[in-house]
Amino acid sequence: MTALAERPARTPPRAERARTRPGAAVLLGLGLAVLLAFGVLVSAANGAFAIAPGEILSSIGHRLWLGGEPVAGTGESVLWNIRFPRIVLGVLVGACLACAGALMQGMFGNPLAEPGVIGVSSGAAVGAVCAIAFGLTFAGNWTIPVCAFLAGLATVAIVYLLSRSGGRTEVVTLVLTGVAVNGLAGALIGVFIFYADNDEITAITFWQMGSLSQATWPKILAVAPLAALGLAAAPFFARRLDLLALGERPARHLGVDVERMRLQLIVIVALLTGAAVAVSGVIGFIGLVVPHLVRMVAGPGHRTLLPLSAAGGAAVIVWADLAARTVAAPAEVPLGILTALVGSPFFFWLLRRTRRRQGGWA
Repeated sequence: MTALAERPARTPPRAERARTRPGAAVLLGLGLAVLLAFGVLVSAANGAFAIAPGEILSSIGHRLWLGGEPVAGTGESVLWNIRFPRIVLGVLVGACLACAGALMQGMFGNPLAEPGVIGVSSGAAVGAVCAIAFGLTFAGNWTIPVCAFLAGLATVAIVYLLSRSGGRTEVVTLVLTGVAVNGLAGALIGVFIFYADNDEITAITFWQMGSLSQATWPKILAVAPLAALGLAAAPFFARRLDLLALGERPARHLGVDVERMRLQLIVIVALLTGAAVAVSGVIGFIGLVVPHLVRMVAGPGHRTLLPLSAAGGAAVIVWADLAARTVAAPAEVPLGILTALVGSPFFFWLLRRTRRRQGGWA
């Protein structure tokens, strides 16, 4: 995090200034599409109740009035009421987190940025933990997601207002304010846990680790409009983010209203991350790892980086959730633990690589 705050002028190295590689982008897009489709099929087939891939395709055809037969016995209910909701929610959550990460990295001009930098995840966690610890039920089963989403948006608003001065928002001030708010959020979560009973502590701990085990079609219908809005709005900023990579002053000379764009991007990132965290808990490193891997293959152009990151995030979450369900069956490993186990070593490697290419942070 300190690296983000101390980075000097935003002058990307020659590799980052390279133009997008269209051929690589097309191949990567096809590869991600195949990886995602195969992951959906494998995830739907595997679990405590095994379902043959052919039966899954037949059931899908039956639901779409294209022929085929439903899965025999309880398999149809398991497929459509348990596994497909979980898979679809994973696709939405992964796409939201990865796209938000790509936007954050473009806005800060730093590959080490991710949605948690401005406190969205920690703020949403405070809202959810507060609802659990105090037993709030004003919205029924929706109380925890509603509290998480509203708290995430409120946290972003606080961070933005505190970092704004003289009609402008400096990136360094925004990052440092986010660090302070993240620390305060962690302290508040600790206070709530201190006063919670054993059952509430179990629920809080599992929620903080991230999971898709509570996926239902109503939750998907609730988060899908927010995810669709954020994912649809993101590509409209692609050209301006490419210009911003040249530096704030050149971007302004080329007609980019940097301050206005930064505010709009913060709102979109808050929308995407808040919606994802509200239904899945805290799942880290997706917004950091996926956009950077896509950038390494397809280049830094945001016209391809944003949609490919969304597709990559969806594929990663689907496969990671499959591993979470099966690696320690019949127990389930929290999804956030698996992403952290893979993401943390990658973050260390990325930190050292970026520092070496920049010649140090000082």
